Amino acid sequence: MKRIIDEVFQAEDKVSAILKQARERASELKRSAEKKASETVSEARRQAQEAAQTILDEAKKEAERLRRDKLKQAEQDAASMLQRNAGATDRLVQEVCDAIVKTEWEKDG
Repeated sequence: MKRIIDEVFQAEDKVSAILKQARERASELKRSAEKKASETVSEARRQAQEAAQTILDEAKKEAERLRRDKLKQAEQDAASMLQRNAGATDRLVQEVCDAIVKTEWEKDG
């Protein structure tokens, strides 16, 4: 009877040891999985930041290109308008000059 009880206690001790090892292994696996998940999330964040920075840089370049294009177009439009209205501008300048001369002449006369 004592032998059976000793065998039961030994079996319980073996089971306890096996359970302890299993718990330790499970803890190791959990820590490893958490570390791997953390590394994966960190890498994903890094890649997302790089992608966002690339998109931002490209958007800035495109905005600068559009600004230069619009400025060039405005300059061309202004030059074209001045050229189209050169005759009217010259006439207006002449009229102003004539008015000034006439006014000066009237003062002197």
